[in-house]
Order: sequence, then structure tokens, then C-alpha cells
Amino acid sequence: MDTIELQRVAGLEDANWWFRERRAILTGELLRFSAPGAAVDVGAGAGAAARLLTGHGWHATAIDLSPDAVAVARAHGVEAYVGDARYLQLPGDGFDLALALDVLEHVEEDGRAAAELARVLRPGGTALVSVASDMALWSARDVSAGRVRRYGRRGLVELLEGAGLVVERVWSRGVLVRPVPRLLRHRMARCDDLAPLHPAVNGALRLSAVVERRLPVRSWPGTCLFARARRPG
Repeated sequence: MDTIELQRVAGLEDANWWFRERRAILTGELLRFSAPGAAVDVGAGAGAAARLLTGHGWHATAIDLSPDAVAVARAHGVEAYVGDARYLQLPGDGFDLALALDVLEHVEEDGRAAAELARVLRPGGTALVSVASDMALWSARDVSAGRVRRYGRRGLVELLEGAGLVVERVWSRGVLVRPVPRLLRHRMARCDDLAPLHPAVNGALRLSAVVERRLPVRSWPGTCLFARARRPG
């Protein structure tokens, strides 16, 4: 994406049902910490998660492969740098929290990227990861989005454990939208779909996300997986 397109995307993120849900999940995870610390967001895009972290008192650093994305993030006041998830130009043991939200499914060498998340964490630090789930949902939309895979629970756990992390929890999101007919699923149920949605559709998807939080369905198949892991220390 060029800078103009990234600015458009940054604007859409504020209202898009999935990005609102992702911010809610991240906000909930921050409550687990006794005090704010240092965080890095890998694959940060325009820096929305980093801005949320900063708003909660964290010192947030954003990393993205796209210079245009970094420029947009900086324009929004984010400390952002160009970087490759597989080769982070960051010191080891430097962060209390590392995010990789909807990132690893785009990286061929995902094991190297996961190892970098572990490396930059301080002992006892937390990694929060989200990925597109289930190759049964694979479609041309995944290809156009630049994905190279979707993950199952076991595959995600093995990836993080292989990087030296201890997985504390894995849970599904997008459970209620998963049964939507195939055409609608391909148009709306992607984790990172930033195409403008009709307000009624966006509202319905937002409502489904709110309802899903209150249901005991986090072990059911969904469209996305979240994982929380820690670096032993």
C-alpha cells in the first residue's frame, strides 16, 4: 500500500468491527499487568495498537516492513521503525510485551519470526499473537491478502513452543461468523478485511463479536486464533 491508501486504512480501523474487537481484546490483556512497561508491536501497520498501548501508559515501539506504514504511524505520533519480523533490529531482553497481530500468517519463515518475538522479550515477558485460523477456510482472498498459511491450534502452539515460549492460553475468535455462507464469509469474515462495510453489516458483525465474548465458545473453531505466551524466566 502507498501512504494515501494506508491513511485510508488507518481511518477505517477506527470503525471496522474486527479492529474494534482486536483493540478490546488487547485492552483486556493489558489488565493482566500490574503496571505499564515497554512493548513492541511487530507488523504494526499504521500503528493503531501502539497508539492504544501508549494511551494506557506503555512505552510502545512499532515495527513494520513497509516504509509507508511507518511514515503514517509516525505521523500519528507513534515511535515507529522499518523492520523485518524475522530480523528485528532490537536488543534482546528489552520488552515486557511483544505483539504480532495478524502477522505470522504472512511470513514464510514464521519460526524465525516467532523466535525473534521470544528474543526481544524480557524473561517473564508476554507475547500476544493473533493469526488467521484453519486451512479449511483458505480461499483466493487469503492469497490476495498475502497470506501463506492459516493455523490450527496445534500448529500455533508448536510454533510458539518451538521459539522457546510457554503457551498459557489459546482461544478462538470469529466463531459466530464462521457459519456464514461461503460468499459472505469470503467478503466479511477475514480477520483483516478493511474493505468499507455497509454500516448495517459492520454493526451486525460488531454485535456478533460482543455476543461471542459472553458465550463459552472460545474452544470452538472460528476464523481467528489468539495465543498468549510467556518467555520463561
